[in-house]
Amino acid sequence: MRRSTVRLGLAGGVTAACLAVSSLAAAAPNGPDGRPLADAPGGSSLAQVPGGLPLGPAALAETRTTRQLAAGVTHVAIERGAPSADDFWTVTVGTATTEAEAVALEQRARAAGYEPRRDPAAGPSPVGPGDRPLGWMVRVGRAADQPAAQAIAADLQAKGVGGSVQFTGEDGHPTTGPWSVDVLVVDPRQFRGRLGSELATQIVPGRETTSSIAQRTGALAAVNGGFFVISPTGTGQPGPGLAGTDGDLAGISVVDGDLVSEAVNDRPALVVPTDSGTGATVRRLATRLSVRAGRVQHEVTGLNRRPGLIVNCGGVGAAYPFTRPAHDYTCGNDNELVAITPVFGPAAPEGEGYQVTLDADGTVVAVRERLGGPVPADGSLLQGTGTGGQWLREHARPGQRLAVHDTVLDAERGTPVPLTAGTSVVNGGPLLLRDGQVALDPVRDGFSPEDIGAADRGSFYNGWYLRRNPRTAAGVTADGRIILLTVDGRRPGHSVGLSLPEVAQVMRSLGAVDALNLDGGGSTAMVVDGVLQGVPSDSTGERPDGDAIVVLPQRRS
Repeated sequence: MRRSTVRLGLAGGVTAACLAVSSLAAAAPNGPDGRPLADAPGGSSLAQVPGGLPLGPAALAETRTTRQLAAGVTHVAIERGAPSADDFWTVTVGTATTEAEAVALEQRARAAGYEPRRDPAAGPSPVGPGDRPLGWMVRVGRAADQPAAQAIAADLQAKGVGGSVQFTGEDGHPTTGPWSVDVLVVDPRQFRGRLGSELATQIVPGRETTSSIAQRTGALAAVNGGFFVISPTGTGQPGPGLAGTDGDLAGISVVDGDLVSEAVNDRPALVVPTDSGTGATVRRLATRLSVRAGRVQHEVTGLNRRPGLIVNCGGVGAAYPFTRPAHDYTCGNDNELVAITPVFGPAAPEGEGYQVTLDADGTVVAVRERLGGPVPADGSLLQGTGTGGQWLREHARPGQRLAVHDTVLDAERGTPVPLTAGTSVVNGGPLLLRDGQVALDPVRDGFSPEDIGAADRGSFYNGWYLRRNPRTAAGVTADGRIILLTVDGRRPGHSVGLSLPEVAQVMRSLGAVDALNLDGGGSTAMVVDGVLQGVPSDSTGERPDGDAIVVLPQRRS
């Protein structure tokens, strides 16, 4: 393994920027042809970034430590910036998107004995017009540290006024950081191992840390994957939040060519069509599933999930309150037909409905008037509710052969995406880059505060989208390399995290032309050579996730 460290203390001006490029290229590890990876075919482009990451003032100090993990696999750890004296701890009483909402929050703060102020959100309203501000965070107090802010929040709580402790360096406005960033670059032209997705626990239910997945698979490196359900009881109802089976992926998942979970239709995903990563793309995807009994066909509305709960929405059929994507919202459907395959695990979701058991040939071998029971290791189940259950009663009688079909579509082109052995697909959103340009569209991807049925989406959009958080992202360069990024956050003094607009700019600066955001927050994790990089944001440590992207070494014959 080769390792090199470069420290940039850019004082500004053309000379400093030129020196930065020169010194980085000289310090980069060499590729198999003897040239620096920055110049070798398919090598790391990170050494070619003048002036460092586009975060904070250009003159901020930046350190990059580069390691070559294997041929075609490079890890770069980047530390940039320093704490700002202008940032402080405060208590946010609430987020207001209108004058009336702001006045109401201010009245509550004054009634509790505090003089409020309005701190503007760091971006405009996603529903426009473009110059319309999202609104304000109504706040009280300026605290030097977190405990002092927590004392203010506790006093507000005792007086019947809610409040959340926040650090202003995470608001999304200009700051000096700091930022702690880790980047993996995989070049399929040199890489001889396998790049793909891996389910936590190897089945749909349950979660596993990225560190555990990396250790279990013997990965050179791994990052957390897509969105998933955290549900302690495995039950729930439609509405704000994600409800369903703990660990269920909240969007499309393909593992080694097998479709595991249906898409949140029209949302982006990382598509890796081969073991080596050759041909990786970022696409908006949709899934179409159906079952046929003779000449009669019926839509299959879900795959390997609990009927009636559509996490992040974007479903088909009679889904409500809408079929478009809506992040951290669970839509419902009372008329479902859901397929359950062995990857779901040994026990099927339970509940009211009609269930059919199929053998490996698709022949109906059992029926029952309730959902649940074992999942056949060499067959599958069809679970129906409402009209879906009635269709099964009428057409899926014992001995009848059913044909279940699934298709993954490029949602923009309407063309099928082939799923061959070795194909992996990881869900995400929002789309960050398309053809080298920032392509953020929070309304289309379901991050807008206008979402139906959500009482406080303005606060969600500000907190999740505009404010800085731990982030994970994936992208593809013009010459086919895959870039995997993690950024620590919610750790003032160590790393303030990134807003979604900042993630897009960082991925662009690293050479990605197409990129998407993956699950972040407490889920963000990168493991390199068995060691967790950075500091998890959860106080309990590394969070168990639903899946991971693993970089596996070449198999030995």
